[in-house]
Amino acid sequence: MAHQATPVRRARLGRALGPEPTAVSGVALLLPGGDEESGRRPSPMLATASVRALGRRLARAGREQGLAAHVVHYRYRGWNGSEAHLAQDASWAADEVVRRYGDVPVCLVGLDMGGRAALRAGGHEAVNSVVAIAPWLPEDDMAASPEPVKQLVGRRVLIVHGTNDDVCDPELSFRLAARAKKANRDVCRFEVHSDGHGLHQYRAEVQALAEDFVLGALFGGVVSRPVQDALAAPPPLGLRMPLAVGFGKSLHR
Repeated sequence: MAHQATPVRRARLGRALGPEPTAVSGVALLLPGGDEESGRRPSPMLATASVRALGRRLARAGREQGLAAHVVHYRYRGWNGSEAHLAQDASWAADEVVRRYGDVPVCLVGLDMGGRAALRAGGHEAVNSVVAIAPWLPEDDMAASPEPVKQLVGRRVLIVHGTNDDVCDPELSFRLAARAKKANRDVCRFEVHSDGHGLHQYRAEVQALAEDFVLGALFGGVVSRPVQDALAAPPPLGLRMPLAVGFGKSLHR
């Protein structure tokens, strides 16, 4: 009796979130969190729940400018060491955007381990910007190469992290941002004071910040003054920019 071949796992894009634009001129790819090591499939709804709300907000805000937002569904739940499966899938998704929509700019928007994937895959030629929210990053290890940053040159990069995050150390994202800033002026990092890993306390402000940054990066618009200041400020000021309470309530685009 012949053995059935094991089906090849493939990453995929979820259907466009929110109202679809009549013509797509920019794409936000939402990258959910994951595990450090796991060969299991992600649970579709559970894994993507944390990024879907942000994706819908981006889609609404950018519809008139032609923004499409898609969640990336990974092949595996884990990053899995040198395989870097989640980053591979993020790069595949950027390829898929080019296949579907042509030569449009892409912003990778990742949360937790998805933040690491966004940063790692940021060198894809279609990507012009990266947002990493509470990114999971490896501890500094003298025996291992540091997390790369050269791929971020030429991209606009935003990192957002809660100062009370006890899951993903905010100091690790600060150190990565500091290294990235040396090679690329267009890097900024905001700190959400007293908030934890899920950024539940200031969710509205974090989403407003992401919206402001993504639309500005993808469509060349003027970003808010706090983002301008963070990008222009020398380290460490622009990498420890406090996210103001109520951010987004009076933005003028």
